[in-house]
Amino acid sequence: MSQREWGVVADVQKHSVHTLVFRSLKRTHDMFVADNAKPIPIDDKSHKLKMGVKLRTEYGPVLHMPTIKENREKGHGVLDAYEHYPSIQGLESEYMVTGTHPYPSGPGLALTADTQIQRMPSESAAQSLALALPPSQARLDAHRIAPGIGDIYRQAGHPERSQPPGLASMESGGMKNSALMAKKAPTMPKPQWHPPWKLYRVISGHLGWVRSLAVEPGNQWFVTGSADRTIKIWDLASGKLKLSLTGHISTVRGVIVSTRSPYLFSCGEDKQVKCWDLEYNKVIRHYHGHLSAVYGLDLHPTIDVLVTCSRDSTARIWDIRTKAGVHTLIGHTNAVATVRCQGAEPQIITGSHDTTIRLWDMVGGKTRVTLTNHKKSVRAVVLHPRQYTFASGSPDNIKQWKFPDGNFIQNLSGHNAIINTLAVNSDGVLVSGADNGTMHLWDWRTADKTVKVYREDDTAVCMTFTESSLIQCE
Repeated sequence: MSQREWGVVADVQKHSVHTLVFRSLKRTHDMFVADNAKPIPIDDKSHKLKMGVKLRTEYGPVLHMPTIKENREKGHGVLDAYEHYPSIQGLESEYMVTGTHPYPSGPGLALTADTQIQRMPSESAAQSLALALPPSQARLDAHRIAPGIGDIYRQAGHPERSQPPGLASMESGGMKNSALMAKKAPTMPKPQWHPPWKLYRVISGHLGWVRSLAVEPGNQWFVTGSADRTIKIWDLASGKLKLSLTGHISTVRGVIVSTRSPYLFSCGEDKQVKCWDLEYNKVIRHYHGHLSAVYGLDLHPTIDVLVTCSRDSTARIWDIRTKAGVHTLIGHTNAVATVRCQGAEPQIITGSHDTTIRLWDMVGGKTRVTLTNHKKSVRAVVLHPRQYTFASGSPDNIKQWKFPDGNFIQNLSGHNAIINTLAVNSDGVLVSGADNGTMHLWDWRTADKTVKVYREDDTAVCMTFTESSLIQCE
């Protein structure tokens, strides 16, 4: 390289990486962040178009109510039915509407300044009011198609049945009252009220975080696993400690009691999965295979099969008695945080830190459906005890799904924290617990939040329902 070329290169000013990074940040800030907090202006034309489309879409079937059933059955349109009435001679003055408030809003109430103002109503409002009024005799004669029940009773000399005058005259004119009544839109069932949830008892004894909890099938006692590496069994009625089990060398992340045999299963961050015989209170089997911490486990309700999930991005299916691995469920790309089993297909559901939920076919050991609606880690999944649905918890939302294809039902929004645990009872009360010490109670059907409980010094990491109460651990 010549001296001239070397001099040109030496004259270039060099900046440090620190200066270049902050210069880039400043340019980005000036370009994108300056108007970040400003609301987007609303375009009047597009807003009116949007509201018009929404009006036609949601209220189109009832815009021209009420309609006449006879005309509708004959094939006449709604406009034909309306246009037929003004064509009758002498009916225009009879059904002339001179104001929007022809009488007070209640008996014995005087007209106010607002109600005395005479406004000309719109054409559709006048037609609707005219159709809702009892028809006159001239109108009935013009539209008579057959003798009505009222006519037969009058000709026979019998008193008419006890009905409002308008209804009786409409029946005599051959018109059905149901044609003038707007149908009610279907509504969700209203949840049954129950007394507010109150803290009943605080049970202490563990020296570390309680990371897992399970109630035995007889509803007599429950078991907890903790970060102090112990498993404790408690009396459900009195809350007294009955037994402590030691054997894990790290945090116990999952416990479950079998409904088919006197066994207790546990897993922990020491990569171990243990089977405890509750008659002898000792470990009788180990299930080896996971390469990292085991985060959760569940038992199949009808088959002697155990399913575990781990930080090694896999879930494993074990034969309980032979300790043999049946399948290794591979597909997640990050730690699998939760696993649930059910008797119907798909039988296994897993939630992972890779933001996906997978529904597995246990026979083939393959993924049946992958749900990608969540945008953040899925740490909790719970199955409804009666319905063929389940819910998943994530920091972005709690979502409800329908089996067997994982069809999305609805979002339960409002618990803005990292959801660590979910529990639901047979009455449809869903509880979500988060790492910031909050616990929210939801109605499963309507997705309404019923109660919010806040505890400053605790973190909800596991919950379960008993037959009459909710147990929370932290």
